[in-house]
Amino acid sequence: MKTSTRCVHLETNGDPYGAVSPPIYQTSTFRQENASQFGEYDYTRTANPTRALLEQKLAALEDGGYACAFASGMAAITALTRTLEIGDHIIAGNDLYGGTVRLLDQVLSRSGIYVSYVDTTDPEEVRSNLNGRTRLVLIETPSNPLLRITDIKALADIAHSVGAILAVDNSMLSPCFQQPLALGADVVIHSATKFLCGHSDVTGGALITSNAELDRQLRFQQNAEGAGLAPFDSWLLLRGIKTLVVRAERQNASARTFAQFLLEQPAVKQVYFPGLSDHIDHQLHRRQATGDGAVISFTTGDPRFSQRIVSSTRLFSIAVSFGSVNSVISLPCAMSHASIPDSLKDRLAPPPDLIRLSIGIEDVEDLLADLDQAFAFASGKAWTESVSNGRALEKFV
Repeated sequence: MKTSTRCVHLETNGDPYGAVSPPIYQTSTFRQENASQFGEYDYTRTANPTRALLEQKLAALEDGGYACAFASGMAAITALTRTLEIGDHIIAGNDLYGGTVRLLDQVLSRSGIYVSYVDTTDPEEVRSNLNGRTRLVLIETPSNPLLRITDIKALADIAHSVGAILAVDNSMLSPCFQQPLALGADVVIHSATKFLCGHSDVTGGALITSNAELDRQLRFQQNAEGAGLAPFDSWLLLRGIKTLVVRAERQNASARTFAQFLLEQPAVKQVYFPGLSDHIDHQLHRRQATGDGAVISFTTGDPRFSQRIVSSTRLFSIAVSFGSVNSVISLPCAMSHASIPDSLKDRLAPPPDLIRLSIGIEDVEDLLADLDQAFAFASGKAWTESVSNGRALEKFV
């Protein structure tokens, strides 16, 4: 089946009454036949029918054999790192979500696991950083927030040459536009909070693989640390996924329009969007993905001016995260990536003037008009007058 069909249909929903929408098994425990033999489900921390349906769907969407759903994207990445041992080495991209860097630098370091931050868009740089203890190569492509593109197939070959696994965070594109397992990746990571949910009402994460032994380890961690996604959140995510393709295609089309608009703005210094033909990795992106996503970043050359733009939008909400039906705007350096440890900010923090947009499903003309007035307002006399009476900064947090 095509992705759009898989999003809507389940092979089975386990309901004896044939409900079109699967039931929510909102229970912590399950009655057993006897004290010596457990049934398929016994305790929701270990497994739950609603979460199992979601995991079945996630595996199918990524063409994987197995999936584990977690309470957040960070819980998913944490479970993946739990498969490593003291002395193991991770190669990580140098343009990652700030929370991922915080985990790698401030938590894993206490477990005797060390990390090299590398420009993963350069396969030879990755190769030169391998060593005998490298067990995991962790990338985002497109990356957050600079939308850099990494060659998944090339890095899979490099990782496998030393027995390491390649994990690809696919949150930016979703299974609609990119399927890393088919390109050689061992694990796909999702912050399901983003496009998979699409409605800003679930925090969730997922790991998908076709490796049965790796799935066994991940499922053990899911149960042992109690990080599995709750039944109601699993049900909400199942509901959100039904409209994933419709949302993603609309957002993708609007984002392309936005990218062209930004290229024409005198105040914009650089636009980061892999769908643009002048993006440094545009051709590579076209070979491994069928769409560009809905996230665009751009710089203005002036951090204070960028802050004024963000503060002046009306339809774009100032918020972290991306991928929802509603459009958001942010300054990653001060928001989503502020958690990068001080010792790494010089190397890994995004530029202070970088603005990140996540385009929703609103009418694109309304969104363009909103950003256009924000540029005008931030540039002109109206901004000075508004600051003097304290109105313009009310939105900025």
